[in-house]
Amino acid sequence: MRYDLVIFDNDGVLVDSEPISNRVLAEYLTELGHPTTYEESLRDYMGGAMHRIHDVVLERSGERLPADFDATFHGRVFEAFRRELEPVDGVGEVLGKLAADGDAFCVASSGSHERIRVGLRKSGLFERFGEERIFSSQDVGRGKPEPDLFLHAARVMGVAPERCVVVEDSVLGVRAAVAAGMDVYGFTAMTPAAALWEAGATGLFAEMSELPGLLHRAGEPSAELVE
Repeated sequence: MRYDLVIFDNDGVLVDSEPISNRVLAEYLTELGHPTTYEESLRDYMGGAMHRIHDVVLERSGERLPADFDATFHGRVFEAFRRELEPVDGVGEVLGKLAADGDAFCVASSGSHERIRVGLRKSGLFERFGEERIFSSQDVGRGKPEPDLFLHAARVMGVAPERCVVVEDSVLGVRAAVAAGMDVYGFTAMTPAAALWEAGATGLFAEMSELPGLLHRAGEPSAELVE
């Protein structure tokens, strides 16, 4: 494989959490007097760190979210995760193939360390990573679309940015990878292919089973047409 490290986003790439967390977020923001639909939550917050929610609400309404917003939101999300969360279809096989081939990989997520671990444990993927290969925006302060998180993961893993590839499903995540000087493959399950392409994705894929082939054909034009 051309790359020395594969960096996976978590939500929507490893675990099928985006529908759950964005439903909970939209409901909670609406409850607090900031009417938000599920579609708007996906558009405005998917892939971002918690501070982005605070920043956007403050900018739009001039009001700050409650001091206990993060704790309450995470409590609701974790409760829903424990009931509903599943791994993304096919991702277990992809991780197994990478491990069998001796390819290094890690996870770098805008979510908190607790959120990442709750999701990976519920989905049965935690043992694929272990503590030493999990990175959170909490480690760097500035989440996606800033490049800090991906650069931090590469530095800790001992790999130069240009030797890394990121697997992302959000526009914010793709922008962060591009800013970090890394190739990035966009997973189109939750985000339109055109949006990920315009954000700078190196290539696109719709099914997780396509990813190993993409990684080993790095440098070739994407097979997916974007209208």
